[in-house]
Amino acid sequence: MKPPYEITSTILKLISSISEKLGEVNAAHLHRPSPELRKKNRVKTIKASLEIEGNTLSEAQITAIIENKRIIGPKKDITEVINAIKVYEELPNFNPESLPSFLKAHGLLMKGLIDSPGKLRTKSVGIFKGQQVSHIAPPPGNLDFLMNQLFGYLKEEEELTLIKSCVAHYEIEFIHPFMDGNGRMGRLWQTLLLMKTYPVFEYLPFETIIKDRQQEYYDVLEISDREGKSTKFIEFILQAINESLEDLLKIQDRIFTLEDRIDYFLSIYQEDYFSRKDYMNVFRDISSATASRDLKYGVVNNLINKEGDKRITRYKIVRKD
Repeated sequence: MKPPYEITSTILKLISSISEKLGEVNAAHLHRPSPELRKKNRVKTIKASLEIEGNTLSEAQITAIIENKRIIGPKKDITEVINAIKVYEELPNFNPESLPSFLKAHGLLMKGLIDSPGKLRTKSVGIFKGQQVSHIAPPPGNLDFLMNQLFGYLKEEEELTLIKSCVAHYEIEFIHPFMDGNGRMGRLWQTLLLMKTYPVFEYLPFETIIKDRQQEYYDVLEISDREGKSTKFIEFILQAINESLEDLLKIQDRIFTLEDRIDYFLSIYQEDYFSRKDYMNVFRDISSATASRDLKYGVVNNLINKEGDKRITRYKIVRKD
């Protein structure tokens, strides 16, 4: 059974805009950013998602933890970051259509933070806004049915990934399957669903937009609860995604370093051998002299081997086991 929502003109416009931007991202080789940019965006994602839940650590502190450096801070906050780093490292290995995979991810994310991480709650819960209850989650006896229903929906191939990911995010928030960690699991699982279709989302920190509009995030959750459908929530999240892609495209005119180009080419080229022309077909805006310098760098650093000379020169990629 498909969770309730409506396709509005706003949703259609946002999907169109996002699709256009994804095409631009691919054309500009931004869907696989440089290692340094990937690291920075991962830090931003972790910080934003945990800050929404009250974590106080800075980007500098999170970076230090990633680099295995000791920091001073609240034990709980440090544990949250360590867990989040592990989960994001494992992200490509999770199956977004698998409930056991979802439970495993929660187990890693909340290890040492709650009792029985990775287990569906066995108690009733209510979400409070001030002194008033803003949301009463479904009773624990309904969780098995609701979660299996949700993951059945996630297997539907005809549903657009952009829509499906937003619906999953909302339903995880609404069902509230765990005693704690539901918000970060909703955001994590949306990222996972998106990146399986669009790899750029593995490193796109759209959660920073949510953090900047945290009150609006909670407001659209409440509106969707009252209306009994996730329409408004879908509109909000799609707008956040659209703005994140827009921010990413603002750096499309940055000068890719030699290392960036080589790293990207070796990651996408499937054949063992290639020519300078093949290399320039990927990077159409560089000169032949620049291509030659790039390839010389690759040879010197044992990334590729050069065979032949002048017109019959070809290069062999050094595949590492």
